Amino acid sequence: MTTLAVLPIGESARVREIDASDEIGVRLLEMGLTPGIEVVVIGTAPLGDPLEIELRGYRLSLRKCEAARVDVEPV
Repeated sequence: MTTLAVLPIGESARVREIDASDEIGVRLLEMGLTPGIEVVVIGTAPLGDPLEIELRGYRLSLRKCEAARVDVEPV
């Protein structure tokens, strides 16, 4: 199982599942990280956190702890 937090820069993946057991997980769903959507890791901050991803035509910054809640599969 691979998570969004460990996906290399430039890599594309499809969201399989999100841990939405609390309000942070629900917020990820509200921001468009839903199962089946394709995401691309655009880059990271100089120290590696947060990540910048692109999905649904916009860019989103996530902390690694938030990105670790998103299970992905290669496209």
